[in-house]
Order: sequence, then C-alpha cells, then structure tokens
Amino acid sequence: MLKQRVITAVLLLCFFLAALLWLPPAGWLLLTSLVGGLAAWEWGGLARLAPAPRGLFALFVAVACTGLGGVAGLAHSGPPTSIVLVVAYCASAAFWLGLAPLWLRHRWSLGSPLAALALGVVVILPPALALAHLRQISPMLLLFAMSLVWIADIAAYFTGRAFGRHKLAPAISPGKTWEGAAGAVAAVVVFGLAVAVFSGHGPEGAGRWVIGIVLLLMLTAISIVGDLFESLMKRQAGVKDSGAILPGHGGVLDRIDSLTSTLPLVGLVALWV
Repeated sequence: MLKQRVITAVLLLCFFLAALLWLPPAGWLLLTSLVGGLAAWEWGGLARLAPAPRGLFALFVAVACTGLGGVAGLAHSGPPTSIVLVVAYCASAAFWLGLAPLWLRHRWSLGSPLAALALGVVVILPPALALAHLRQISPMLLLFAMSLVWIADIAAYFTGRAFGRHKLAPAISPGKTWEGAAGAVAAVVVFGLAVAVFSGHGPEGAGRWVIGIVLLLMLTAISIVGDLFESLMKRQAGVKDSGAILPGHGGVLDRIDSLTSTLPLVGLVALWV
C-alpha cells in the first residue's frame, strides 16, 4: 500500500510540475476545469446522487470553470477581470470562515440534493478558478500556496503521531490531534518566513511581518477546517475515500480537501495586494 502511494505521488508530482511550467494558460484552465469536474463527480457520490444528476453536476462544474475562467481572462496572459473572481472568492470565504466551523460543530448533513449541489459549487468552483488565477500571476506563487498546505498536512501527521494526546475532532476524524495542529502551524510559519527571506520577497517593516504571520496562521487553520469538512462528508456518506481514481490515495477530493478552503483565500489576498 505504501509503495503504491509513493508511486502515485511521484507520478502526480511530475505531471503537475510539467503542466504547471509548460502548459499555456488556456490549457491550464482546461486542466483545472477537469480537476473541478472530477471533484464534482466525487461530491455527487458523497451527496448520494444518482448517476445521471451526478454526471450532469460534474459537467456543469467543469463547463462553469472554463466559462467563468474565460470571462475572467484566465485563458490568456495578462491581468484578470477581477469581478468574477471576487464574487467566487468572497462566497468561498464566507463559507469557510463563517459557516464551515458551525457545520463541523453541529455536524450537519448535506440535506436535500439541491442544497448539496449548491454547496458543492461553493466548495469546488472557487478553488478551481484559483488554480488558474494564481498560476496566471506566477507558477511559483501557486506552488508556494500548495506547498503550505502540503507541509501543514505532513507536519500535522508526524507531529500528531509523535506527540498527539488530545483529540481535535474525535467524532469527525479520530486521528487528528491538537498537537498535530500545533505542529502544522509551526511548520507553515517557519516555511513561509524562510521562503520570504531567501527569495528576497519578504515584507518591509515589522507590521507587515506580523500581518504575514497572521495570514499564515489563518491559512493553516482554514486548511485544517477543509480537511475536517471532507472527513465529515465521507463519514456521513459511509465511505473511506471520496473516490478511487488515484491508486493508494483515493479520489481527487481526498487530495485537494485542504486546498478547497485555502486557495480561494490566497486568491482573494492576491487580488487585494
């Protein structure tokens, strides 16, 4: 199982880096739309949709990502038309910062199919657009944002295994601990500040360093919320993984769960900056 996970991870990383560096903007937008469509298909499975509406939902998300991305100017080089992205990112931020913590606390279910589809759009479409938007600004910016989430996941896993004593959300994900979350925060802050210093792009002035640290703390917290939210959805659906398209890793949603909550916020900050 471990060997399969490692092989899949290496192949995914090689494909991702090649596409990130060499695909033209239109090709990258189509790729992100495909990822969004696959994630939407898996979301439909978690919502227990029948095959036909599930497929239509996946197609809708993929087409919407391509269409909105094109309207926003993400299919070519140059600054985007920000209004489309602002609306998408603000809807995502409102959910992850406001509603998702309450959702986890009360362990609400998806409810009606229509509500499940509407929530799926909010969860999946903004991060798909953010994948195209952040890459348009700079492939290294997107890679940095994704690396923050990957480092948080890795640090939380190993810190939790070594020092974990206090459960973070035992009714949702019994393996996660407060010690693991603290390890994730520490690792992300150290990594983020190190990249800022060694790349020569660190903020000027103590106040801006504080703002940078606060943003890193927020992103780490929101990445954990995204991870827990998908864990809750899977637990309520009675499945271990959201899909089986990635051998040893499960589905697309299993790989991007933390990114769904963080990338739109990074995109919003990028528009603001």
